[in-house]
Amino acid sequence: MAFRSIYMIFILLGVVWIAGCGRQSVISDPEMVETLHGKEISIISFWHTYSDEETRVLEEELIPVFERQRPNIRVNSINLAVNNELRNTLITLASSNRGPDVVRIELAWVPEFTHKGLLEPINGYSGYGDIIRLFHREAMRVGFDQKQLYSLPLDIYVKSAIFNRELLERAGYSEPPRTLQDVIEVARQNRYTIGLGGWEPWDTLPYIYSLGGALMDDHFTKSTGFLNSEDTVQAVEVLNSLYRENLLHFSSMNDRSDNWIGVKTGNVLMTDEGPWYYSKLEGAELDRTLKQTVPVPFPRGNGSASIMGGNHLVIMKGSRNPVQAWTFMKWMTGKEAQLTMAKTGLIPTNLEARFAWTVNRDSYLYPYVEATDDAFLRPPVKNWGNIEQVYTGFMSKIFLGELTVQEGLDRAAAEIDILLGDTD
Repeated sequence: MAFRSIYMIFILLGVVWIAGCGRQSVISDPEMVETLHGKEISIISFWHTYSDEETRVLEEELIPVFERQRPNIRVNSINLAVNNELRNTLITLASSNRGPDVVRIELAWVPEFTHKGLLEPINGYSGYGDIIRLFHREAMRVGFDQKQLYSLPLDIYVKSAIFNRELLERAGYSEPPRTLQDVIEVARQNRYTIGLGGWEPWDTLPYIYSLGGALMDDHFTKSTGFLNSEDTVQAVEVLNSLYRENLLHFSSMNDRSDNWIGVKTGNVLMTDEGPWYYSKLEGAELDRTLKQTVPVPFPRGNGSASIMGGNHLVIMKGSRNPVQAWTFMKWMTGKEAQLTMAKTGLIPTNLEARFAWTVNRDSYLYPYVEATDDAFLRPPVKNWGNIEQVYTGFMSKIFLGELTVQEGLDRAAAEIDILLGDTD
């Protein structure tokens, strides 16, 4: 963490120094323009948060191909950790028109950055009309604001249910139950544990939605009448009852990784996680985990259950090469680049790539890909960070017995409505 902090400080200082130098030379301003054999070469900065393997594919396979196809553009790849430190750095830089050219950011940041005026609208660039029809419909919703588009969806991910194979067989199941109600029945009959990460929306909403609840209306404008509706109250009552029966385990109260271990060792019947549960493993460890577990789309109930997250590409305010940045964005979200990155397990947003991508039914990725067709979107609203804190705070009070379910959800919905209506 200390290293990351120092690194971000150096990035800030470096950008300030570059901006102060102006367009004097290649040496003093390397992000501007180089001259090579009498031809101008634009260098664009690309900040991203890819994993080590994803970064290897980006830098060894994708960028070299892009640069061969676009010999007047060079890409400076900068890999950073995704955290509030990065978010605050981007806000600071873009607020003073010194942002990097292209950034891969969490979809939850896009509405906030758009509202703060930190992103360049992209619907005026060449080829815009030809490509927007190529993307996953739900993922595209994130970047629109006031009839302007500010981002392109790069990759999406969902959570799937992961079951312990041996516990299922002991309960008489050759495959996991299809509904959450059936999973709960198996847990109660056999005193099996269901493992959740924590009280946050990302961890609890799949269960609430599967049991018939909701967080907001379909247009993300109102929470009252949805989060505190009769259906949502009943859904949370079910989860709260399981918690009181010691059948629901929140790993955030201990070590957040213990559900990962528990579902492999037989201490947890079911947990839910993104594809990184498996993609972080390799060789014998991956083979062993696949023998011990069964990944499936999240058990359905009365509606969608899998929650969708993902990353978008944006051009930051202050980009010195916005046209070249747009060229790179289009290329990275194109069919071939998306298929190349899909080798790392990232699910394409480009529908041409998605339909061309063949995933074996026996692959751990198959249930994740299958779930993207029926996933609900994590709300793309500018105050999501604050809404998440309100939601998590009241959920913790409910499960710790400080508030009744109805009282907690009433108060949470009222506070979320205020945040949704905030125009500042």
